[in-house]
Amino acid sequence: MNRTGLRAIALVAGREISTRLTSKTFLWITAILVLAVVVGGLVVSATVPAGPPTREVAVTSDLSGLSPTLEAAGTATGVPVEVVTVESSSEGEQMVLAGTVDALLTGTPTELTVVVDRVLDPALEVVVSVVSQQQALSSEVTALGGDPAAVAAAIAAAHPTVEAIGAASTVDDAQLFTGMLSGVLIFIAITMAGQYVAQGVVEEKTSRVVEILLATVRPWELMAGKVAGIGVIGLAQLVLVIGAGSAVALATGVLGDTGVNLGSTVAWVVVWFLLGFVMYATVLAAAAALVSRQEDVGAVTFPIIMIMMIPYFIGVTVAPTDPDSPLLTNLSMVPLFAPFLMPIRIAQGTAEGWQVAIALALTLAFIPLLVWVSGLVYKNAVLRTGARVPLREALRGR
Repeated sequence: MNRTGLRAIALVAGREISTRLTSKTFLWITAILVLAVVVGGLVVSATVPAGPPTREVAVTSDLSGLSPTLEAAGTATGVPVEVVTVESSSEGEQMVLAGTVDALLTGTPTELTVVVDRVLDPALEVVVSVVSQQQALSSEVTALGGDPAAVAAAIAAAHPTVEAIGAASTVDDAQLFTGMLSGVLIFIAITMAGQYVAQGVVEEKTSRVVEILLATVRPWELMAGKVAGIGVIGLAQLVLVIGAGSAVALATGVLGDTGVNLGSTVAWVVVWFLLGFVMYATVLAAAAALVSRQEDVGAVTFPIIMIMMIPYFIGVTVAPTDPDSPLLTNLSMVPLFAPFLMPIRIAQGTAEGWQVAIALALTLAFIPLLVWVSGLVYKNAVLRTGARVPLREALRGR
């Protein structure tokens, strides 16, 4: 490619960029997408539980020795417990009625009484039951002349051996959600940008602008410039949306200690968007060149959109329920499917390095062939107006 060709592509790309940036529809769609991601992130951060709430338990001074046991039992059962010692039962009862504590423990270590306002919290009931059973066991062991501490240690050390016969998934909920969101964003971005390319091709044919443009640039330069210009716009739109979502995630800490690698996920989403856009945008441009009316665009682009829908549906249905699915793994390395499925698997942490490398290699090898065929169709059909150009004729140049 010489400098003249690059200059022609740059001019066409610049024209596409300026056209889209001055389009109110494009700007409104971008604003709505950014707003939707921000609001969605805030809603998720507000609804995701930060962890089980801490239960406040008051004990009388006679039972202050149970404080470590209560807290340990709470930790073992997954119910954080904070113990407060009170001087008398009446003081503790006032705290229960005021809602300062969830329950008051009175009585003796072997005969505990739980005082609550109305109903004992089921989670707290489990903790108190565990403590009561421990105290009863210790009392019986002492009565038999044994050592309660030694018995407790033996009980704590006793556990069954777990044998897993299947490969357990290590994907957490945050990774599943991030993967699904990555797939949805890439599908929307490629679909929207690809439709811009198709509509632009037909608009130029309808207005006869293409005839003027082809008087100064070659067909492949025009197609390449159009794809490049709208690709830049689509990338900018995607980066804005992802940037807004990432900012919300970092600000709210919604990802917390999850397995999501935000930086890697964002980088791969951008890479796969670019690869997927080049493939599908060139095909959509060639398909749009076959017709001369906007009303006919849907008919020629529908088969291509349907091909895109296949990996999209697999990604948002199979990946969340079975992230290690062989179907998902194998299809994520197929060039036309990889841009939609591989980012999902990368976000979920289920994609092996060699699988990503194979997907990249196959996609990069497939793109030149796809671009060559699309360019041939575009060149042979873009100047033909009127009836729809048969694909066979466009390929043969008739």
